Amino acid sequence: MADATTTENGTNGSGARGKLVIGLAISLACVLALLAGVVAAVGPDQLGAMLGGSDARDAGSPAHGGTGGTSSRSSSYQQIMDMPRAPENIIVLPFQEIIVNITATTATGRQTSRFLKLNLALVYDNSLLGASAIETRQIFMRDSFQDYLRQLNESDLQGSIGLARLKAELLRRARAITDSDAPQEFLIADLIIQ
Repeated sequence: MADATTTENGTNGSGARGKLVIGLAISLACVLALLAGVVAAVGPDQLGAMLGGSDARDAGSPAHGGTGGTSSRSSSYQQIMDMPRAPENIIVLPFQEIIVNITATTATGRQTSRFLKLNLALVYDNSLLGASAIETRQIFMRDSFQDYLRQLNESDLQGSIGLARLKAELLRRARAITDSDAPQEFLIADLIIQ
């Protein structure tokens, strides 16, 4: 009996050590995976700069002892920081909310009326010829948009192709009314059908 007790204690002791070793190995693997994720997300240069306390943009520059931006992360970060800002001649002109009736077809095939609510803004280039007339012609553009929107069916506005078609048609009408290529695109804030 003494041998059986000793064997049980010996087995339990080595089993507990085995579980401890496995637990430590899993913990070490988790810490290494976390460290690898941080290095992959930030980049080695930025990680070194963060741990060293210097500015991350300065770490890659040759003047600060860096490698000159050999990391693809640091060079892409620098490219984003050096990107030119939006030109000052681009103007966003919001329109008043447009609410019109459009037709819809029910599941039984009956024609019904729905409301279309549209909030949009025109983006135009102020440096192009004819751009000065855009704000004075805004009411005429709105009138033309309402005429076009009333002719739509609910199915004309479904999906991304419907939205692209709507934006293209509004842009075509804006350019025709202003007699200019200054209108660049339309931004749609709300498009609600109920």
